Amino acid sequence: MSSEGGTRAVVAALLANTGIAVMKFLAFALTGASSMLAEGIHSVADSGNQLLLLLGGKRSGRQATKEHPFGFGRERYIYSFLVAIVLFTVGGLFALYEAYHKAHEVHQGLPNDLLDGRWWWVAVVVLLGAIVMEGLSFRTAIGESNKTREGASWWAFIKRAKSPELPVILLEDFAALIGLVFALLGVCLSKLTANGYFDVAGTAAIGLLLVSVAVLLGLETKSLLLGEAASPDAQRRLRESLENTAGVERVIHMRTMHLGPEELLVAVKIGVPRAAQAADVARSIDAAERAMRLAEPSARVIYVEPDIYVEGHLSDPRPEAPAPAGH
Repeated sequence: MSSEGGTRAVVAALLANTGIAVMKFLAFALTGASSMLAEGIHSVADSGNQLLLLLGGKRSGRQATKEHPFGFGRERYIYSFLVAIVLFTVGGLFALYEAYHKAHEVHQGLPNDLLDGRWWWVAVVVLLGAIVMEGLSFRTAIGESNKTREGASWWAFIKRAKSPELPVILLEDFAALIGLVFALLGVCLSKLTANGYFDVAGTAAIGLLLVSVAVLLGLETKSLLLGEAASPDAQRRLRESLENTAGVERVIHMRTMHLGPEELLVAVKIGVPRAAQAADVARSIDAAERAMRLAEPSARVIYVEPDIYVEGHLSDPRPEAPAPAGH
């Protein structure tokens, strides 16, 4: 998956969330609605997250060094994991705390600007405008994702994607839209019924939503950080390229791991003829490397070990069908 589409989606989300955050804090200042404060902090967290994604993308492009001979591709995964932490703490836990704090005020019957003030309609206007802006950002993320989704379901796309930016933006924008609906319901129902607990409920719902999304992002990014294998289709292409290479009798076993979204490590043991000379084996190895890089351009680091296959030799089972998408 190319990072260019992910970068466009991240920039679109950053611009939208920055503007939305300013409007939400203005609405909170005028109305005192806790759901507006929770949503404002949510937008700030999202804006910070998009900056983290852009920073991770930039740092991952650094050249390999002696200390990091395989490069820095996984920095994109590290910064995506930080996004999950920020969303969980700054977004989700703060919203839950604000809900608890507001519920205490409502229970004590303290003055409520949302119920008593005349600016409550500002919150409604801001939330409706935010829904439009988030919707545009979400549409950009969907459009960029469709270029690489290849007909997979959205859940399968999020589970199998090796580039973290698009799944992160998709989940963030989706959570933002749902959260805006919760906030809108909380503000409107609180004003119409003169019951501040609706605003509390909306704030709590936003917090639970953000915590759930953060946990999902954390689990998915953890799998990428641990090191995921190439997709079943990529493994099939690599295996077929080897089987069609002169001097390679069979693939004894193959291991793959993503060093980054577009960087693949391939370690393979191939069976060569018993009578092959050293020069023949060397040519077979060179041909195998060229064939694999041609079949799968993301195969940047390749190690080929020649061997003589014997019955009972440790080998990989031949895949009958692609494995289910997911981590």
